[in-house]
Amino acid sequence: MDLVHSNVGGERHRPVSRQNERVEPPRLLLAPGASGTVESLGPMLRGLAARGVDASGVTLPRGSAERALPAWRAAIAGADVAAIAIGGQSFGGRVASLLAAEEPRIRALVLLCFPLHPPGRPERAEERAAHLERIRCPVLFLSGEADPFARLPLLRTAAARVPNAELVTYPRVGHSLTRVLDDALDRIAAFVRRGTDTCGRRSSRSPAPRSTGISLRRPPPSAAPAASEPRRPNGGAARGGDG
Repeated sequence: MDLVHSNVGGERHRPVSRQNERVEPPRLLLAPGASGTVESLGPMLRGLAARGVDASGVTLPRGSAERALPAWRAAIAGADVAAIAIGGQSFGGRVASLLAAEEPRIRALVLLCFPLHPPGRPERAEERAAHLERIRCPVLFLSGEADPFARLPLLRTAAARVPNAELVTYPRVGHSLTRVLDDALDRIAAFVRRGTDTCGRRSSRSPAPRSTGISLRRPPPSAAPAASEPRRPNGGAARGGDG
């Protein structure tokens, strides 16, 4: 596989076969966190391309999630949304989840360090999670267990609202997946390839809540960093209430 770099609504890294393979790679659009940029997503986009995923970055305006939602709508305008997975880091993922809640044909949703509430304000979790139950596509949550934007018990409850969700958590990881990036990218690539297949229903962490398709998983200790990671992550560390 060779990498072809182009800019179509942001940085794009697409795996291209010189043997003219007919099978199209799965397509994934990702948006950065509130303090990140599409350029800061570069290592993630390149890593996904190396795993056979056609990954592109989406630029969002600063401000509220509602203000950024039209930019996400524009990013998928005219596309076959049933063939596209969307998602993002923190704020970018939150806005993508709002789009998935209103567009049931989206193929899949990837939420990295979902900002369930501002740091120190867990009472905002219910408000931030209210739309999740309207999402009909498979959803992959990847989150650090030390993330100040998502207390783990609250995140479990929020993920359980999604009819078809998988939650993977990393011990001693904060609001960035930089130090567990390889494991995260492996999981994202496998998830996007599955497309509309249902997520696994076994739990290696705790029993899955009833009446949901959520699978709660915790990577083996070898996948977790030895200490909390820095607050300036790849794809945009959180700064303020939306990450």
